[in-house]
Amino acid sequence: MSKNYAVKDTTKVQREKYANEAMSIVLIDAPEPSQFAQDCMREYIDGKRELSDVRQKIINHYRATENT
Repeated sequence: MSKNYAVKDTTKVQREKYANEAMSIVLIDAPEPSQFAQDCMREYIDGKRELSDVRQKIINHYRATENT
């Protein structure tokens, strides 16, 4: 059974747990995420932005910085 990560269906505590679990997985074989990415995840944890929106915001940010 898959988890529902939608802001409306989770508490701040749950979202923070999900974000920490994801960060742990990322740090196994990669450098720490940028401050920008961490700030975006904080928006999800605080319930200001859906996870899919955070993902797209981060992708768009790094695509834009690649082209400069």
